[in-house]
Amino acid sequence: MQLDYVRREIERMRAQVHRQRGEIRQLQRAGISTASAEALLDRMLNKIDELCAERDRLKSEQGPVRGRVLGGRSW
Repeated sequence: MQLDYVRREIERMRAQVHRQRGEIRQLQRAGISTASAEALLDRMLNKIDELCAERDRLKSEQGPVRGRVLGGRSW
């Protein structure tokens, strides 16, 4: 997996988690059971954790980034 792909996937999943939490709140207000929605949320959060570990592994394989400090000048 490429690092950029993993980063995009993490951001996409985080947006989905945000939507899922909103749906859970709506279900709670309506008095509907949220057990399955919360189970899905747990699976989504676990997937994000896996992707973050993969991202960190890929970053460490790349080695240190040289030449730029926080997008600053290259010396």
